[in-house]
Amino acid sequence: MSISAPTPRAAELVTLDRFQPEEPPLPGGPEDYGMSSNTRPDQQDSAAALKLTYFDDCGAFARKRWIFKGIISRGETSAWIAPPGAGKSALLTEISVHAAAQIDWRGHRAKQACGVVVFALERGDLFKRRLQVYHLRDGLKALPIAVADAVIDLLNPSCVDTIVSTVRQAEQQFGGDVGLIIIDTYAKGIAANGGDEDKAKDQNRAAANLRTVHSRLDLHIALVGHTGKDETRGARGSNAHVGDVDVMVQISGDGTKVAQVIKGNDQPERVVAQFRLEPFELGRDEDGDPITTAIVSTDAIDAPVASKQREPKLTANQKTLFAMLHAAGKSGLLTEDWNTLARAAGIGCHRRADLTDIRNALKTKGLIREMGDRWMVDH
Repeated sequence: MSISAPTPRAAELVTLDRFQPEEPPLPGGPEDYGMSSNTRPDQQDSAAALKLTYFDDCGAFARKRWIFKGIISRGETSAWIAPPGAGKSALLTEISVHAAAQIDWRGHRAKQACGVVVFALERGDLFKRRLQVYHLRDGLKALPIAVADAVIDLLNPSCVDTIVSTVRQAEQQFGGDVGLIIIDTYAKGIAANGGDEDKAKDQNRAAANLRTVHSRLDLHIALVGHTGKDETRGARGSNAHVGDVDVMVQISGDGTKVAQVIKGNDQPERVVAQFRLEPFELGRDEDGDPITTAIVSTDAIDAPVASKQREPKLTANQKTLFAMLHAAGKSGLLTEDWNTLARAAGIGCHRRADLTDIRNALKTKGLIREMGDRWMVDH
């Protein structure tokens, strides 16, 4: 396996010449030139323009740069959510190993080998034990994977420099580029300095910082998170998180875990992996007791289970609002009309946000769609 060296990024320089000759004043008043009376002509267009991609050049961005075809691409962000102990971190550990070794992952072709950095904001030692299993069980050596077990405040813009510097350090050690970083858990990074994942403003601040990371590093960001008490409502916290990520994968199930895309910007909702967790003994401690950890089993899961379609679970209020929309027929309902019917049924009388949450949950499950301000059943 060879990992290509990172492409150097040219520094962008902006120079200001303080010694340009002063231009003669323009005839007439500032209003004649579309300027306010307190703005001088030489102050126009002084701000640096944003980089533009023009219509005929957009084709260059049509093809994704897959790490695993169909699921993980450079330049995108994914979220992997599940209840505690459901195997989300174990599954991301498997993904990191397959990315570093360029091994196909559960039917998704490995298009390139790349380095991986795991930002373990909690339980870093658990990641290290699981990675050790792949060394002992599969005989893998010298994989370009590194674990940073420290808490990062994702609401602070300085986290961008921290993440970029850490990735650059790993690339120097690997002798190649990092294509995937994993942040586990995303909620811990928001809460690090008092943030609240239930608040859209905090979710958006963290998301904006990660977008800046994307502008400086050519990689995929995988965020590990939790579902709420009601798993049918998807990710815990503000819906701003769902809106920002490119792909959201929810893991559910007891014995057999099912990882399913529940939101994709340009891909269908579908099952992407099925797996079981199995214990592995790493050795014995000083008292002779086994040191164990749980990893993803290599056992294949029968295909019929993956193709089985299950009816989405709905809460009582979700069923009520869905029934209202279904009864409206093909024309659907305007948001305010739907809200009025819901309040008449005793739903959302105290908090308008409750109705928004229910609509977003139904939309995430693929049951409804929105066109402008009108909602319809998604047949």
